[in-house]
Amino acid sequence: MATILGQNQYGKAENRVVKITRDGDTHHIKDLNVSVALSGDMDDVHYSGSNANVLPTDTTKNTVYAFAKEYGIESAEQFGIHLARWFVGSQEPIQRARIRIEEYAWDRIATSDANSKFIGADEVNHSFVRKGMETRVTQITYDGQNWEVISGLKDLVVMNSTNSEFWGYVKDKYTTLKEAYDRILATQVSARWRFNWSDDEQRMPNWEKSYAETKKHMLQAFAETYSLSLQQTLYQMGSRIINHRSEIDEVRFSLPNKHHFLVDLEPFGLKNDNEVYFAADRPYGLIEATVLRDGVDARIPVDMTNL
Repeated sequence: MATILGQNQYGKAENRVVKITRDGDTHHIKDLNVSVALSGDMDDVHYSGSNANVLPTDTTKNTVYAFAKEYGIESAEQFGIHLARWFVGSQEPIQRARIRIEEYAWDRIATSDANSKFIGADEVNHSFVRKGMETRVTQITYDGQNWEVISGLKDLVVMNSTNSEFWGYVKDKYTTLKEAYDRILATQVSARWRFNWSDDEQRMPNWEKSYAETKKHMLQAFAETYSLSLQQTLYQMGSRIINHRSEIDEVRFSLPNKHHFLVDLEPFGLKNDNEVYFAADRPYGLIEATVLRDGVDARIPVDMTNL
């Protein structure tokens, strides 16, 4: 039975590109997931395997990153128009380009009145929290006499676009990571905190206010800490909560390091001045620890933050 080729397309899907625009000390973020699909005169590659009309999908990926530098990202629509026009206009066999873009929005983190001593500035304009926010969680245990309340959140994505370094670490023959003196620090916070309220004779916390204030202190600590490691940032986040919320005795964090690597734009004759990054999905570093009020025993299960 004879067969013929029907509709077809190809391209590179889910190119994660993060563009940092630096306006002095104030930074702006555009975080996109760009998928490119191209179609046109592609019969030969299917019938005979000839790649004469095929623009490699790797090239479409490179174009996304290069355009982020050359044209910037004013909007997802503007960026997609530039890409589609380029692919159809520059490659005769390509007759149609479909660009699908998801944009992940970020809000600035409002910092406290007196910023950390590490910053040395009146305002912090490089710290962001992903819009859509987190899932709030709680676990209540009661045995007829005693209560245990462990609350928290998960999927709270935060980023510092500067004021983060990572260097001076152990190196062996398998180490390839370059030391970083100005990097993006991003993580997806999963946190649990345990209240010291345990029986009905005690004054019950204001749960809504406690949650809002705990999250606020956590975010402020993330924004205001000049970080030399994600571990250091984690400890500052937990300490800020313990020091400001008397109803909480213990905090446990699970912080995946959402790596952002500078894209090498030199093959395209472009200099990447800490502007265009590849947002890596996996593998990722995973940093976990508990921060306690002095004299208190740890009771939050070690693996609870991964549930």
